[in-house]
Amino acid sequence: MPSPSTVPVEHGVNLRPYNSFGLPAVARNLVRVGGDADVRRVVDDARFGRAPKLVLGGGSNLVLTRDVTELVLKIEVMGRRVVDDGPRGTLVEFGAGENWHQAVAWTLDQGLPGLENLALIPGTMGASPVQNIGAYGLELADRFHSLDTVDLVTGRTVTLDKAMCHFGYRDSVFKQALAHRSVIMRVRLWLPRPWQPVLGYLDLQKKQQETGLHEPDARTIFDWVCEVRRGKLPDPLQVGNAGSFFKNPVVTPEQCRDIIGRDPHIVHYPLPDGRFKLAAGWLIDACGWKGKTIGRAGVYEKQALVLVNRGGATGAEVVTLARAIQESVYGRFGIRLEPEPVVV
Repeated sequence: MPSPSTVPVEHGVNLRPYNSFGLPAVARNLVRVGGDADVRRVVDDARFGRAPKLVLGGGSNLVLTRDVTELVLKIEVMGRRVVDDGPRGTLVEFGAGENWHQAVAWTLDQGLPGLENLALIPGTMGASPVQNIGAYGLELADRFHSLDTVDLVTGRTVTLDKAMCHFGYRDSVFKQALAHRSVIMRVRLWLPRPWQPVLGYLDLQKKQQETGLHEPDARTIFDWVCEVRRGKLPDPLQVGNAGSFFKNPVVTPEQCRDIIGRDPHIVHYPLPDGRFKLAAGWLIDACGWKGKTIGRAGVYEKQALVLVNRGGATGAEVVTLARAIQESVYGRFGIRLEPEPVVV
């Protein structure tokens, strides 16, 4: 068994730079993970093997309300490569620490379209399957092939395919059975050929009408998505935030008809299974929250779905604001909004 000294541990690490909300917190112990062997050393270490752990990627889906006593595993696994390229598509692999948006841009630079609708989503590659990230008509699951994880109990490297990940709307096995039990190290994506643009989302259809480009290429869609997102969402480097704070609620046809009967203008989208997805941002805006503030946490003026750090906010203030919004929306619509970020 390796001696404890083989695990390089940093103590008292300031986590403010490592969470996109810019919330104050300190990690008692932090280990930087650059490969599978780093996780195995932690598992084999008598001090940390059975201790609780917090896996930290880009910190873009995290609300820190306290100092972190759990061992923080800071994921810094890098690498980009084409694994296989054939007539039916291309298989690409990324280290879990790679920046998601930069990875999307890299695929286009290689002449490999297919991820352009997911441009400018904050966070790292390793976090993308956990949340099954999605935007503008596309989800990660639509392009996912497989991933490698290291088990936090056995230290073994395990490969999971799409079926084993149990993807759902902003959900996966990593939020369920494998929560706190494994560390994602590498992610492989399948980019099918021939490429087919995904243009069903309203904002992209508006771009087609504005520009007169009815058959845009992948790079154009990438640029459109970036432009739309920048117009709606604040840059975390300028204004602390975690992107969309609440999931869009999914309701039955009966629930949808009932809400439409009371609020005919509610934004809703039909799903393949017959249910409807409601726009959480619209619900929050309808309750008058856009631009409002509690303490130093607020609701973004351009998009009610985004909570922001007005400067010096604490995690407790963000949580207080989120709960007030949840109560307000439930009181008016009977809908319980579910937060997307992990609250620690």
